[in-house]
Amino acid sequence: QVQFEESGGDLVQPGGSLKLSCEAGGFSSSFYAIGWYRRTPEKEREAVACIKGEERTSSPTTYYVDSVKGRFTISRDDAKNTVYLHMNNLEPEDTGLYFCAAGFYLTDCVKNYGMEYWGEGTPVTVST
Repeated sequence: QVQFEESGGDLVQPGGSLKLSCEAGGFSSSFYAIGWYRRTPEKEREAVACIKGEERTSSPTTYYVDSVKGRFTISRDDAKNTVYLHMNNLEPEDTGLYFCAAGFYLTDCVKNYGMEYWGEGTPVTVST
C-alpha cells in the first residue's frame, strides 16, 4: 500500500525554524521526484520545493518557489525513503498545511500537475 507519512509541523514564532519529514511507504521513493506543497487561505496548492529522483549526487537538482528561496532547503535520504524540508527564518505567510507528493518528473512537481502519490499533510503555524 502506497502511503506518505508527514511529520514535524508545529506552532513556531516568526524567525523560527522547523524540519518537516516525509517518509514513503509501499514504494521506493528514490526513483521519484518528490515535492513539498502547501495549502494556505490564499492558495489551494502551491509547490514550495521539489527534488529530482534517481540522482546519485551530493548536489541534487532542486526547485524552490521564489518566496522561500534562501530560507528553505529540500533534501532526501533514499536509504530511509524519506525527504525533508528544512525551514528557517519562518514568516507568518508560511502558515499552512504542508504535504508531500511523488511523481516521475521534476517538471511535473514544479508545474503542480501529474504527481502520482499524495500525503495528507502536517500543519505549520507561524505566529506570535
